[in-house]
Amino acid sequence: MDKVLIIAEAGVNHNGSLDMAKQLIDVAASCGVDIVKFQTARLDSLVSKCAAMADYQKNNIGQEKTQKEMLAELLLPFEDFIILADYCKEKGVEFLSTPFDIDSINFLKDMVNVWKVPSGEITNYPYLREIGKTGKKVILSTGMSTMEEVEAAVKVLKQFGTKDIILLHCTTEYPAPYDQINLRAMNTMAEHFGLQVGYSDHTEGVEVSLAAVAMGAKVIEKHFTLDKTLPGPDHKASMSPDELRSLVVGIRRIEKALGDGEKRPTEAEIKNKEVARKSIVAARDIAKGEILTEENLTTKRPGSGINPMRWDEVIGTIAVRDFEEDEMVEI
Repeated sequence: MDKVLIIAEAGVNHNGSLDMAKQLIDVAASCGVDIVKFQTARLDSLVSKCAAMADYQKNNIGQEKTQKEMLAELLLPFEDFIILADYCKEKGVEFLSTPFDIDSINFLKDMVNVWKVPSGEITNYPYLREIGKTGKKVILSTGMSTMEEVEAAVKVLKQFGTKDIILLHCTTEYPAPYDQINLRAMNTMAEHFGLQVGYSDHTEGVEVSLAAVAMGAKVIEKHFTLDKTLPGPDHKASMSPDELRSLVVGIRRIEKALGDGEKRPTEAEIKNKEVARKSIVAARDIAKGEILTEENLTTKRPGSGINPMRWDEVIGTIAVRDFEEDEMVEI
């Protein structure tokens, strides 16, 4: 990839509304992201009736429900994703949705160019097997995982047909505490697996995502919302439209700034060399025939004369003519 892939995670921040989902696409497209990602699931296949909500979900929605009760209000029907995929195409942004069960994999497999496997499915063998069978590229989130679990998931995906995998470092908490991000683990995975890596960011703000790009992330994924005060489990830990725009601008600037790694003067710098550097000049008036010494020479701008790195070569020579104070000497 020539540039960082920016995935704007709409997730379930549409609150079960197709119209709100379209508004999220509008915002993401206007911010210049590459992909807008949703979440697709059959409720009965995703969660049992006794599964409790995570603490952050309880805190964010302000009430106690089962996961199933909460998700019943948030999930879109399959047919809505067909509409959203067409709407993404109309808006010039790529559609993506994470499947959370095998029915959703089968539904989405002709609609997406790449799979985004969430952290929660990294130990789900039947799920990984079905993703692998499609042969499509996989972006694999690794939140909550050990290196051994990541290795096992990669092995299953490759065994069943996946050839191209990108690993996303992730801390699965919303919002994720800065002291538990361990961003260097992203590069540990890159070195261990020999795969491209990225970062799925659940922190507040954009700083950690920008740091990840500077460290070599090829994919950045981050939740966004129309309004952080909306009811629902993910809005509070998501970016506002303005923050999403800032993230995209920041990433594209860092991409340019990273360059090719070769140390050399840039075009912008070359014109400033003469102005900023110094030359060997007369520290006082010097008469022709006088010996050039540490006492009668100094270095001053501009840098259009003898380079001061030749200082020892100049010291001890004879002045070839009279030099006025501040005049560049010649030898």
